[in-house]
Amino acid sequence: MTGFSAAADSYRGELLAHCYRLLGSVQDAEDAVQETYVRAWRAYDRFEGRSSVRRWLYAIATRASLTAIEQRSRRASLEPLPDTLVSADDPAGAVAVRAGVRLAFVAALQHLPARQRAALVLRDVLDWPAADVAEMLGMTTAGVNSALQRARATLKRLDLDPDEVTEPEDTALLDRYAAAFANADMRQLVALVHDDVILDMPPLAETYRGRAAVLDFLAGKVQGLAWRMVGTRANGQPAFECYLGDELHALHVLTLRGGRIKQLTVFLKG
Repeated sequence: MTGFSAAADSYRGELLAHCYRLLGSVQDAEDAVQETYVRAWRAYDRFEGRSSVRRWLYAIATRASLTAIEQRSRRASLEPLPDTLVSADDPAGAVAVRAGVRLAFVAALQHLPARQRAALVLRDVLDWPAADVAEMLGMTTAGVNSALQRARATLKRLDLDPDEVTEPEDTALLDRYAAAFANADMRQLVALVHDDVILDMPPLAETYRGRAAVLDFLAGKVQGLAWRMVGTRANGQPAFECYLGDELHALHVLTLRGGRIKQLTVFLKG
């Protein structure tokens, strides 16, 4: 259906970002987007234009994501979102892609009940009107506002803000991190991280907190091995693919604060 493709295809990247926020998994988000386009294609001849195609697709994508959450036997393991998957051609789509995909924020969302999660993403990240969100979720406007308040309270306890401003990236810092890791230079790594740095390795439960604990863990991984670090981006953050020889071993996603590394999230190759 040529008309449908012309109207809908440009929204695929931002819909993937939206489903990823709700689901925390790239694979599940891709499945939800595919389901969204199947449902939309089947219903396009009945689309009456009472809302924009973009809003209509977001409503379908939200419902598809909520269904996926309901059908899960357990919460999905958090996965990184490569920046290359979520490009957008128009300025509004680019904003929608970038907002609310930081790893810490997406991880926190997964602890919210599904409808609180959806209400917060639609209202605070995408800035949809409460009445539109209520229609999308099959709730009253009062119900949406109540869910939003509870979700905001949870994020406040976690000290997270969906509008968190990303500081300009320090290319020199990133270069020093890559060199220090590749050369097993623990003295250099000490200088690059905050005193209260955190290292996570989703889906593993272990969390290392503080410079001593994090660097002790890293020392056991870097010394005696020839790592090769390749810069990339995930979740709108600087990242490195870590290779041993030609084999990809892990992805490091860095959160920067005040010219140092505040958090290091390591995704081991599955």
